Amino acid sequence: MRVIIIGGTGHIGTYLIPRLVEAGHSVVCVSRQHSIPYHKHPAWKSVEHVTIDRVKAEEAGNFSSQIVSLNGDIVIDLICFTAESARKLSEALNGKIKHFLHCGSMWVHGHSEQVPTTENQKRKPFGEYGIDKANIEAYLHSFHQESGFPVTILHPGHIVGPGWLPVNPAGNFNPEVFVRLAKGEVVQIPNLGMETVHHVHADDVAQAFVKSIENRDYAIGESFHVVSEQALTLRGFAEAMAEKFGQVANLQFLPWEIWEKTVSSTDKEFTWDHIVHSPCGSISKAKDLLGYQPQYSSLEAVQEAVAFYFDQEGIVI
Repeated sequence: MRVIIIGGTGHIGTYLIPRLVEAGHSVVCVSRQHSIPYHKHPAWKSVEHVTIDRVKAEEAGNFSSQIVSLNGDIVIDLICFTAESARKLSEALNGKIKHFLHCGSMWVHGHSEQVPTTENQKRKPFGEYGIDKANIEAYLHSFHQESGFPVTILHPGHIVGPGWLPVNPAGNFNPEVFVRLAKGEVVQIPNLGMETVHHVHADDVAQAFVKSIENRDYAIGESFHVVSEQALTLRGFAEAMAEKFGQVANLQFLPWEIWEKTVSSTDKEFTWDHIVHSPCGSISKAKDLLGYQPQYSSLEAVQEAVAFYFDQEGIVI
């Protein structure tokens, strides 16, 4: 089938497009510019590239019509961030495609309540990103129920892979945390380190999109979590990373009010956002209905990304 991917040169698309090509699909990659994917793959040679600046096109009122004109059987939207954007595109595509897949976020849940969190937990999002993603999900499900629009929504956790920095054991993106763990130096962690983060390798997210297409009858009208088998506590995460480097984690736990004063405002904001959510998602539904089976644990995904970063930066421990 002809698959249109909006935002196909990012983290997910780097792995998704080769999977789709190898599965026999004809792929059209829509992006703001003809970017080079994170990792080279022969499959990219057969991909049709279409350059569309979504923001400008939506302002001009012709983004949806441009996507429709590509005549796809399947449309995968990896970069939709408002309900209005989702509404315009889905209404334009309704009746013209066989399957529409939207990339959501575990952030739609807000705080974790019962863990692992299942897809039917009541939505109580907070923060602009989580609220917007929850509004998109609510709209798309409502539109499906009203019109039969063939939508599937996938909610990834903390996406990670070679080429971009993973959420670290302090709950932010500062790579120095990994360097300090590798050297056996003190790493300060907020509270008792029992909050959770839930990573997923970008290739496993790509796998879930392909599985959704292959199991269309079970996927349409549904939302699925796409994460690794298990979430990590910050403490356990730090200890496991240190062990990987042949070290024993030298951790210092500080009350939030003290810890927040030891880091930059950016690190503080990212850490707070991650620990206040403390995602821990169930993948039982995706396993049962889609046959989703993550190939990476959270630790394996992070370790691969960190090894790549150390190699790129010439960091020798």
